[in-house]
Amino acid sequence: MGDEERKESLPVEEAEVVVVMRPQKIGRDEIRRADQILQSYKNGKKNLEDRIISNERWWKMRHWEEIRNPKTDIEPVSAWMFNALANKHADAMDNYPAPNVLPREESDEAAAEALSAVLPAILEINEYPQVYSDIWWYKIKQGTGVSEIVWDKTLNNGLGDVAIRKADLLNLFWEPGVTNIQKSANFFHVELRNQKALAEAYPDLDFSRGDTGQLAKYIHDDTIDTSDKVLVVDWYYKKMRGGKEILHYCQYAGDNVLFATENDPDTYPDGYYDHGKYPFVFDTLFPEEDTPAGFGYIDIMKSCQKYIDKLNGAILKNILVTSRKRLIVRSDGGINEDELADVENDIIHSDVSLGEDSFRELTYNPLPGIAVNVLQSKIDELKETSGNRDFSQGSTTNGVTAASAIAALQEAGSKLSRDMIHASYRSFAKVCYFVIELIRQFYREERVFRITGDNGYTFERFDNSQIVPQPQGNDFGLDLGYRLPVFDIKVSAEKESSYSRLSNNELALQFFQLGFFNPEFADQALATISMMKFEGKEEIINKISENQSMYERMLQLQQQVAKLAQVVDTQNGTDISTGVAQEIQGAPAVPRGMQRQRSRSQAEKAAEIASGQAAPR
Repeated sequence: MGDEERKESLPVEEAEVVVVMRPQKIGRDEIRRADQILQSYKNGKKNLEDRIISNERWWKMRHWEEIRNPKTDIEPVSAWMFNALANKHADAMDNYPAPNVLPREESDEAAAEALSAVLPAILEINEYPQVYSDIWWYKIKQGTGVSEIVWDKTLNNGLGDVAIRKADLLNLFWEPGVTNIQKSANFFHVELRNQKALAEAYPDLDFSRGDTGQLAKYIHDDTIDTSDKVLVVDWYYKKMRGGKEILHYCQYAGDNVLFATENDPDTYPDGYYDHGKYPFVFDTLFPEEDTPAGFGYIDIMKSCQKYIDKLNGAILKNILVTSRKRLIVRSDGGINEDELADVENDIIHSDVSLGEDSFRELTYNPLPGIAVNVLQSKIDELKETSGNRDFSQGSTTNGVTAASAIAALQEAGSKLSRDMIHASYRSFAKVCYFVIELIRQFYREERVFRITGDNGYTFERFDNSQIVPQPQGNDFGLDLGYRLPVFDIKVSAEKESSYSRLSNNELALQFFQLGFFNPEFADQALATISMMKFEGKEEIINKISENQSMYERMLQLQQQVAKLAQVVDTQNGTDISTGVAQEIQGAPAVPRGMQRQRSRSQAEKAAEIASGQAAPR
């Protein structure tokens, strides 16, 4: 008799305690094989890990530990490279991104508008400006910033919510040789966690085998004890089913499986995430072939910085040596060397008569001027290779003093920063796509968000009902299935740079001076603006078109008023039409306020006479 048959034959009370044990697909054998794969992935990125650890030393200006010469006793550290990195980060934060969700179909406009309001609220909950800043620091230093976008069940009072975090490349492992991590057969994220906390969360498991040796570590000034830590591995892998990639997830520590989607197929029939992708976005600065990780500015500038510091050391040592007087004294010269070395002594004793060879001053030749020239050339080389010229920092040379000229040079010299920022915008759009997919999968319950606008804030309710697959109904008796709402992400700078604000203000003044907002020239203005490219172009076109429509309506009204005045004059023998014509002729092209009221005074008078409410004068 099978388990199901035995369960049906038992009494109700006894049948309730029968549990049909499902075989576990992920056990100790599977995670040990996963550990072997993890080790092979780690071996494949050893050079990357060594470079990351080295770059962190250079970032902290501790690079003399790598380039030190035992015979050198002067180790100056200049911050030319640090200054270049700080400026790149400042450029990125000046252009912090803001998402705008656009629908691909007209029926999804309401959902796109709601997502455009909800996405910034979710980013604010995740303190994304700080996450974005941290990712940019890592990207500039190491060449690749990584975002982790996951569903965290512990957030929002246990209801769960989207979590966006910065990930460290030292903690990530992928298949060697792939450029896109989504093509990797497996993907691992490892992290050290407190052994005692894990034991409390999983009292039935033994974490004594928690190996921490697989994880590369940064070199810190302080001693960090990891003896009480356990290496917890997040193992993502994909399987094909029905022509579709299914993403599975397993979390384990040592020999213990903490969670596995394949062990709970009822809850996760379609894998861990419905989007079927590894929840990580790589933002690469300078790409390399056959790897998703690139290289950063430190890799480019460290050679220049090394020789800048070495030349500084040589020049400083030469200056210190030449600034001291040193003497060579014969051992049998009979001179009191202590008194000779003490510059405060006015009298120095000698036991014998002194000759020309008794002591001699040791002379040093100062370094030639070419040494300073070479040092300056290395500094200029570092500035050139990093794109961190003087104008980008607000400095002026060669007599350039006009604010507009400085701003133009800054804009022209910032094309490297703009290129990096646009690349990060593309990665940010991918992050937003991941957030939308998690909303589509997990926002089953209605949630309330505070939406901040120009006029304060409002509270909006939102769930996934508008973005889950939508039924398309029937046609000729056939079920048309479901349509998945798809959206596009347009990224713009939330806060423009000072130069952008200045250029936009100058452009607006030029439009005003050229008469672009005069409705009489609306056709020419629209033709000119259609060939231009600038932020807010659509809004300007709409405003000019609106002024043109208002002007045309005003002309039609004036014509109607003039005809009405002529009719009144014909009927009553008055001369109102002459006054109306004079007021129309002197009316402004764009009516405003009291001027608009004065231009209507004669029209009102004519209307009153026509209706019999007032007698003609």
